[in-house]
Amino acid sequence: MSDDLRPRRSVLYMPAANDRALEKAKTIAADAIIFDLEDAVAPDAKPDARGKAVAAVRSREYGKRELTIRCNGLDTEWGHDDITAAGAANPSAVVIPKVDSLATIDEVSKRLDVAGASSDVKIWPMIETPTAILDVRELAAHPRVAVLIMGTNDLAKELRSPIVPGRHPLVPHLATALLAGREAGKVVIDGVYNNVKDAAGFVAECLQGMEMGFDGKTLIHPSQVEPANSTWAPSADEVEYAGRVIEAFEAAVEAGKGVVTVDGRMIENLHVDNARRVLAVASAIKSMD
Repeated sequence: MSDDLRPRRSVLYMPAANDRALEKAKTIAADAIIFDLEDAVAPDAKPDARGKAVAAVRSREYGKRELTIRCNGLDTEWGHDDITAAGAANPSAVVIPKVDSLATIDEVSKRLDVAGASSDVKIWPMIETPTAILDVRELAAHPRVAVLIMGTNDLAKELRSPIVPGRHPLVPHLATALLAGREAGKVVIDGVYNNVKDAAGFVAECLQGMEMGFDGKTLIHPSQVEPANSTWAPSADEVEYAGRVIEAFEAAVEAGKGVVTVDGRMIENLHVDNARRVLAVASAIKSMD
């Protein structure tokens, strides 16, 4: 499965200091887990949380879930040790907060190598500052970057912008990051939704993110996993239609026809490409079961 197709519909933050949360994560149907050493962990608990995150990654008890570790920033007293420990554990990636420059990504990459990390251990920079938005094309193009994660809370804070339904003030900046990610062929994950009791609002924001082109959403509570998974999974109707588009197009090519229609719609190469991606995504999701 290509990295681009790997399901990342639901990317769930779990506090690495919380034993109960680490255990529960083994049973949650999230596509990916971020063992969090940053915001969710008190300063005096960070060294212990680091060890627990490393043990979780090494345990092989999380099935097919993609496992990552969010380290503290390099400008903190914990960041270097976090990256060294994470690199030795070989997670799928390290998540790095508030990345503003290529120099930061290069430094993280160097420290991963020194720690003995496989070259398969990628970097997921969080795009959550004005500088990151302005420089996001360079950040996305870095060869060790696989995924961009939107840090919408911090971005709104830096912009002095309220977080409102529909996120209208943030949409231009989210779109800029999406453009950069698509240009570089990278995955882009939407930011969190803060009100875990507002199920309708969460679903609406998932739909907005999916329609904008995000590949999934970061989550802060297990209750958000199923709606995110459903939003970013092709429906049965979409899969059936995609199959018919491909079948009709291939039959037309074989017959030498120049025009193809399905359900009254003209079909072009781009529609066939989209249909093939729908089937590939559905197959990738099924392989997670």
